[in-house]
Amino acid sequence: MGILPAAFPVAAAAAVVVAVLFFSTLVSSPCLALTSHEVAAITRRQLANLERHGAHVHIGIDIKVKVSNPRLAAAHRALRALREALYSDPGNFTGNWAGPDVCSYNGVRCVPSLDNSSASTVAALDMNAADVAGYLPREIGLLSDLAVLHLNSNRFCGVIPEEVKDMAQLYELDVSNNRLVGPFPDAVLRVPRLSYLDIRFNGFEGPIPPELFLKPYDAIFLNNNRFTSGIPDTIGRSTASVIVLANNDLGGCIPATIGQAAATLDQFVFINNSLTGCLPVESGLLANATVFDVSHNLLAGSIPTTLDGLAKVEQLDLSHNTFTGIVPGSVCELPALTNLSVSHNFLAGEDAGCNALLAAKRDKSFEDEANCMGDTRPMQKSSGECAPVVSHPVDCAMTKPCGWPASSEKLAHSPPPPIASPPPAAPPPTHEAVILPPIYTSKYQSPPPPQFAGY
Repeated sequence: MGILPAAFPVAAAAAVVVAVLFFSTLVSSPCLALTSHEVAAITRRQLANLERHGAHVHIGIDIKVKVSNPRLAAAHRALRALREALYSDPGNFTGNWAGPDVCSYNGVRCVPSLDNSSASTVAALDMNAADVAGYLPREIGLLSDLAVLHLNSNRFCGVIPEEVKDMAQLYELDVSNNRLVGPFPDAVLRVPRLSYLDIRFNGFEGPIPPELFLKPYDAIFLNNNRFTSGIPDTIGRSTASVIVLANNDLGGCIPATIGQAAATLDQFVFINNSLTGCLPVESGLLANATVFDVSHNLLAGSIPTTLDGLAKVEQLDLSHNTFTGIVPGSVCELPALTNLSVSHNFLAGEDAGCNALLAAKRDKSFEDEANCMGDTRPMQKSSGECAPVVSHPVDCAMTKPCGWPASSEKLAHSPPPPIASPPPAAPPPTHEAVILPPIYTSKYQSPPPPQFAGY
């Protein structure tokens, strides 16, 4: 009988049932079509498993199955536990998950072990779009040689077990487009080699831990969850080339430390949150960024002229905020720019440098409707709509720098900043109406959830 130490508190896990029942009413995608009863049943099975075994995970071994390679034997136990944790497998994806030949299982890829080329080990598990329903068992941690775990577009419910921290070789973790819930899964922060983290399109909630941006990740996808609180000021220390926090409920301001990520940050996507305050002038330091999107928020003040430092930006979207003043000509003249949107703000005009972008029809796009430019541009707001905001512009030079938490000493206990009352503005659109984040490069094997036109 194999035994693994447990680190997941049963009492804390009990709250998951309520969260799952609530989240189950919010998702209507056909591939996630589980009833509230089914979601609750799956989660109860996961909690019962935790409760029954208390402080240890007891792993049953089928004595009829002989696996001579110890590493494959551990993988066999993990995969058997995963199959038993499934509530539904309509496509019979795990139909051949039986017998000792683990490397022949659907979705499993084996390679020679790094320290023993004559012995195989399970290096990847790809269950993308298998449409299975169930939960992730604690035995998943036995896949200690796994480098790639792709589980996106299924119906996994419950929480990510603490034992994922034991997956010492894990490089890519994609559990997007499922029904997972709870606070940010801190256990993933203890996976030593992790580089690609994708937990989008789930029901995670609460604050984003500041420690997330201190990890050597290359890609961070947290969009389409229910994360709240502020954006940690540690974001400037991130090594990620892609940070997507879109479609959450993040408040407060964008920390000025964002400029410190200039060396690596390529795609910066914060669509459809509740971000307030001014766009930090340090944003212009992101000279390697190709996508910069802060649309559908509550940002105010003027558009910083320092954005002319975004030398490689192709997509610049500042729409659906409450920006005032004029559009800097130097921003319109950015050399790589193909799409600029400043629509649905309270801007009074555009510098002469924007004329060439306005004239471009084929290879460039410039959207400036629903502002306060009067008769100089078509489809503008009325003077009555503009007056409450334009008459009380925000002076960004007088605002204090913000960030959460305020210092490294407060990482664990600092409360989130209060969300300021927004100035008059059109409400953000529903998630369905929002352009979702860009498709990441083909460098990663795992495809994103269903894509939408946009980037």
